Amino acid sequence: MAKKCFFTGKGPMVGNNVSHANNKTKRRSLPNLRSIVLKLEDGTRVRVRVAASTLRTLKKYS
Repeated sequence: MAKKCFFTGKGPMVGNNVSHANNKTKRRSLPNLRSIVLKLEDGTRVRVRVAASTLRTLKKYS
């Protein structure tokens, strides 16, 4: 399963770890994904992975 938000499409970001000696090594920042179950209009349930920031926004507007 992809590490990607279902609604916003947020995915991993790439950057550098920088040491005190200014050595740079690649690193990945993963999104804070949560698995939630959505109930659709026809009564079925769907499990989706949503970023925590998106979940806050969904709760704010619902």
